[in-house]
Amino acid sequence: MGGSRAQVNKPHKTRFSSKSSRNIHKISEKDKNRIAKSSRNVTQGARAARLQRNKMLREQKKAAILKEKRASSGSASPPRVILLFPLSASVNVNSLAEDILRLLSTEVSGAVPSTVASSEYKLRATVLQAPHGDLLSCMEMAKVADLVAFVASATEESACDYIDSFGSHCLSVFRSLGLPSTVVFIRDLPTELKRRNDAKKIVTSSLTSEFPQDCKFYPADSKDDLHKFMWLFKEQRLTAPHWRNQRPYLMAQKVDMVPDDSSPEKCTLLLTGYTRGHSLSVNQLVHVSGAGDFQLSKIEIMKDPIPLNARKDHNAMDSDDIQDVEVIRSLTPDPLSQEPLLVENVPDPLAGEQTWPTEAEMAEADRNHNQKRMRKRTLPRGTSEYQAAWIIDDTDEEDSGVEDDDEDDEGMVLDEGESGFPSQEGTNNPDFEEDQASLYLRDSDEETENDSMMMEGENLTREQIEDEIKKIKEAHAEDEEFPDEVDTPLDVPARKRFAKYRGLKSFRTSSWDPKESLPPEYARIFAFDNFARTQKHVIAKAEKMEQEGRDDCSPAGSYARLYIKDVPLHVASKLCAAFRTAPVILCGLLQHESKMSVLHFSIKKVDSYDAPIKAKEELIFHVGFRQFVARPIFSTDNINSDKHKMERFLHAGRFSIASIYAPISFLHLPLIVLKGASGGGTPVVAAVGSLRSVDPDRIILKKIILTGYPQRVSKLKATVRYMFHNPEDVRWFKPVEVWTKCGRRGRVKEPVGTHGAIKCIFNGGLQQHDTVCMSLYKRAYPKWPEHRFPVLNA
Repeated sequence: MGGSRAQVNKPHKTRFSSKSSRNIHKISEKDKNRIAKSSRNVTQGARAARLQRNKMLREQKKAAILKEKRASSGSASPPRVILLFPLSASVNVNSLAEDILRLLSTEVSGAVPSTVASSEYKLRATVLQAPHGDLLSCMEMAKVADLVAFVASATEESACDYIDSFGSHCLSVFRSLGLPSTVVFIRDLPTELKRRNDAKKIVTSSLTSEFPQDCKFYPADSKDDLHKFMWLFKEQRLTAPHWRNQRPYLMAQKVDMVPDDSSPEKCTLLLTGYTRGHSLSVNQLVHVSGAGDFQLSKIEIMKDPIPLNARKDHNAMDSDDIQDVEVIRSLTPDPLSQEPLLVENVPDPLAGEQTWPTEAEMAEADRNHNQKRMRKRTLPRGTSEYQAAWIIDDTDEEDSGVEDDDEDDEGMVLDEGESGFPSQEGTNNPDFEEDQASLYLRDSDEETENDSMMMEGENLTREQIEDEIKKIKEAHAEDEEFPDEVDTPLDVPARKRFAKYRGLKSFRTSSWDPKESLPPEYARIFAFDNFARTQKHVIAKAEKMEQEGRDDCSPAGSYARLYIKDVPLHVASKLCAAFRTAPVILCGLLQHESKMSVLHFSIKKVDSYDAPIKAKEELIFHVGFRQFVARPIFSTDNINSDKHKMERFLHAGRFSIASIYAPISFLHLPLIVLKGASGGGTPVVAAVGSLRSVDPDRIILKKIILTGYPQRVSKLKATVRYMFHNPEDVRWFKPVEVWTKCGRRGRVKEPVGTHGAIKCIFNGGLQQHDTVCMSLYKRAYPKWPEHRFPVLNA
C-alpha cells in the first residue's frame, strides 16, 4: 500500500465520449433567452393571478362589511337593542336607562319610551333593563340584545363586591349562549380627577378577567360620558352569535290576542315588532318562545313608527294603540307553498301489507303457527324472533334428533362477535311463555317508577318529597361508588328480570342492529338518510330566498304585525301576562324544524348546581330561541365505537351526551338546561352545552353488572355464589363471559347445587377477596315528554 498514488481528476475525463459531442447539449444564446423569457412570463402570470384573486377577496370582504354596517346602522335597520345588566344588587340601572333615553330622545319632559330615535347620532335604540334576580328574563333579553352593557358601581367596599353571585352566574350563562358585543359601564365614580382615575383602574383590573378581551370600560356618570360613548357606539361594528344570524326573529313590542269565533279554545295571537336577522316569509313556520310552533295567517308590514329622520316632534311609540299605524302591505300565505305544521309521524300499521289475506288463509296460518310452536326449530346463532319468523324451515322433523341431544344447552346464545337471547321457540322452559305477560311489567326500570313519583310532586306531602330526594341522593352516591352494579332479586328469576339484556363479547367491536326491537315512539319520529346533506340543502334554500327578495317575505328591519293562528287561549293569556316582565320572542323555523326526532346534546353540569340530575327526569331545554320540555337519558361519547354506555346520573366535572325526543334543530345551537324546583319554584340552571347531532340510530346501551363472590378457589377454577339463586338462571346466562375486578377473565362451566352457585374457569389464579362480575346490556331510549313546551306545562 506504500506505493499508491493519489488519484488526480483529469479535466478531459467527462461523461461525453468525444470532444465533438460535448457541445451537442449546449443551447444557443437566442434560444436560451427565449426559454428564460417564457418561464419568466409564466411566473409573472401566476403571481399576477394570485394578486388579482387576493384583491377580489379583499373587495368582497369590504363589500360584505359595508353591507353589514349599512344594514345595522342605516335608516332601514331595526333599532339596536341595548341591555343594561347590573353586576350587583346595589347598582341602579333605572337612572342609567333614563339618562341614555333622555340623551337620544327629543322629548324634553314626560315619560320617555323604551325605543327612541336620535337624529343627532343617527341612531335608533331600544333600552332593556335586566331585573336583578330574575334569571329567565335576563336570558330572554340576552338572546335578542345587540349590546350587553354590564353596569358596575365603584362605591363597593372590596373588589369582590363589584360582581355578586347572581351576576357571576348570569355571566356564565351568557357565555354559554354566546355573548354579543359587550361593554362595561362604571357608575358612582368620584368627582376628583385623580381619585376618579384610580377608582376606574381598580374596577377595570378587578373585572377584566371576567369579560372578553375586546370589552371596553366606560365611565357613565355624566351626560358627557354617555355622549362620548354614543359617538363611538354608533360607528361600532356589532358582533352577534352565529346561531342568531341563521334565522329571522322578532322581539315583540306589543302583544295582543283576538278570540277565534269558530273555536272557543283557540285564538289568534298578534305580535308587533321589528323583523331582525333575515327576511320572514308568511309561508314559514314560527316558534313563539316557550309556547310552541305555529303557522302564520297574515303579516302586515306597517309604517315605521320611529323613523330615523322624524319630521314630527312627538314619538309614535308614545301611543298605546299601535293598531292605528298605517299598514303599507299585507301578506297572506299560499296554501300550496305554506309549510305544514307536521309534528309527529302517523304510522299506518298496514303500510307493509301488500294484500289482505282471506279467512281461509288466516285459519291456515294459525294452524301452521300452532304446529311450529309445538315443535322445536334449529336457528342460526343470534337469530332474533322477528328474523326467525321469515326463515322457511323444511327440516324440522329431520333435525329433531339433533335438538333432543341439545336440550341441556338452553339459555343465552353468544356469537363469536356478540351475544343475545334465543328466540322463544329455542328455549326449553315451559314457564317462559306463561309468564310473558308479567315479564314486561317486572322489567320496568326502577328509575322510571321513581321519575313518575317525582313528576307527581304536587300529590305528595312534604315528608314524602323529602324522602324521595333523599333516596335519589343516596342512589347518586351509590352509582358513583359502585357504577352499574345491581343485585339479583330473590323473588324473581334472573332470566325473567333481565330478559331484555344480552351479553357482548366486545363492547367496541360486537355488532348491534340499530333497527332491532325499536320502541313504539320511533314510529312517531322522523329520520334523515343524510342529515348533513339535508342541513346544507335547507340552509342554501333559505339563503336563496333571502337573496331573491320574494313578495311573500317581510324584509329584515321592517316593522310588522304577525297574526299567529290556532294558539290555545290559555297560552296566549300567559304570554300577554309574561310580556310585562320579559320579552316575547318569535323566531322563524327552517324546513323540517317542527318535526320530532332524536336529538343529542353535548352537556355539562354547572358547578353551582349540586343536586343530582337523574336520567329521564323532566327538564326544560333552551336551544337557541326555542324552548321545550324533555326527559333525557345520558351517555358517554365513545369515539372508537358505535355503541355508547348509558349513565344513570349526569355527573359533575365532565361532558356527557343527553339524548331526547324533541323537534329537529339544525346545527349549531347553544343549550341551557333548567330544572324545576321540588316545591314548584322558579327553575334554575342545571347544565349547559350545545347541539351535537340529530340521529335516531345512535345506540345507547344500559349496562348492569351482576356480582358474585368466590367460595372455594382451586388453581384456575372457582366456585362463585350469590350471583344467581337457582341453577336455571346459571344455565341461562352460561354463554356470557365473566370477569373479576382484579383483571381475570373466564367463563361459566356449570351450576353447583340447588342455590345458584356456579363453577367458573379463569385465565389465571383467582384471589379469595376478588369479586366476580358479569356484564349485561340492553338498548336504552329517551322518555317521551308529557308536555312539549314550558308554557303548556305551567
